[in-house]
Amino acid sequence: LASTVVAIPTPSQLESRAVIDSDAVVGFPETVPSGTVGTVYEAYQPYLYVVNGCVPFPAVDASGNTGGGLAPTGSSNGGCSSSTGQVYVRGAQSGSYYGIMYSWYMPKDEPSTGIGHRHDWEGVIVWLSSSTATTADNIVAVCPSAHGDWDCSTDGYSLSGTSPLIKYESIWPIDHSMGLTSTVGGQQPMIAWESLPTVA
Repeated sequence: LASTVVAIPTPSQLESRAVIDSDAVVGFPETVPSGTVGTVYEAYQPYLYVVNGCVPFPAVDASGNTGGGLAPTGSSNGGCSSSTGQVYVRGAQSGSYYGIMYSWYMPKDEPSTGIGHRHDWEGVIVWLSSSTATTADNIVAVCPSAHGDWDCSTDGYSLSGTSPLIKYESIWPIDHSMGLTSTVGGQQPMIAWESLPTVA
């Protein structure tokens, strides 16, 4: 008879984490793997231009506590107009291309008072022909997130060096989404998926 092994979490692994105020979440310092993977993550990190709404905030801290977000009340950037922010990154091979997903968290998505929702995750996928090259001509496509889908462009994107230029914007009354821009925005401390502590 074949036996089955079931992994049962220990009580310490099941420890409850707290939901805390979004502005109380302390983000991670820039942390990416050493070597080629980290170098590639850094080479293509987008610049994010926030046209309106919240700026990016850290979503989780080193203890696993998460931000509680904000209700869609007041101004579209009320309570979320200032933060060092955080960008989360993870890469993987898919067929003959290498994709890097950069993700940002905003405490609310509010086109105007009473419209929108608590919590907003947005991102961009940068598709590369090589997982080790760090040149602009290695980019195959830039795909900002847009309302549950990805709006991919193979030639309509702008770069600053090797970094795609991305905007976060709501065109009233539609919720926020990412898009392409020619404006250079800001960059946030980057934390790689594989560099996050287990509790996070």
